Amino acid sequence: LWVTIELSIICVILSVIIGLIGAWMQGSPIKPLRYLVAGYIQFFRNTPPLIQLLFFYFALGQFTPSVTGADGWTVEPLITNVGWAIISLSFFAGAFNVEIFRAGIEAVPESTKEAAESLGMSRLQSYIYVVLPLAFRVTLPALNNNLVNLVKTTTQALAIAVPELLYQMVGIWNDYPSAQNPAMLVLFFSYIALVGILVFGMSRWETAMRIPGYGG
Repeated sequence: LWVTIELSIICVILSVIIGLIGAWMQGSPIKPLRYLVAGYIQFFRNTPPLIQLLFFYFALGQFTPSVTGADGWTVEPLITNVGWAIISLSFFAGAFNVEIFRAGIEAVPESTKEAAESLGMSRLQSYIYVVLPLAFRVTLPALNNNLVNLVKTTTQALAIAVPELLYQMVGIWNDYPSAQNPAMLVLFFSYIALVGILVFGMSRWETAMRIPGYGG
């Protein structure tokens, strides 16, 4: 359960950061940056997250260096299966977050952006202090949905043997077939609780940040 919570929290935070940076790069006057973000979005939106997990772990994992273990004898990969799960799932959800934040930025009136520029703000300052706070309020409902999907998608880390909740439950009922029903109940209600906490927190945040005229 702790691995599942840890995986969910880290992936949620990283995916939001990726979304914010990617949305800013989408509006860059530098074409290669815009093309890079567009290619990234197409790659991660058009392929299943399970395939991405397997690609990162088995394909890219072959090219990552290894380090000597604590005992001085064993050799361990620099990036573990948990690390690859975090990277893969964060980039997967981040691709959707880029589009979510882009839509929020486009919802901010041009007059507001021009007013910030008239005060002498640079494009980055305007993005951080004016555009982003307003866009964030607009994007919260869609962002909430994507982050909920991300938490549920962490179960696919089972494919690369990440010891999260589903992985452990499968191990339990493989060893003890009679435990399958109670294990499934624990699994079911654990995810209801995790997603419920996230939805409750995001809803409270959305209510607290609401401004008349922005985001409903």
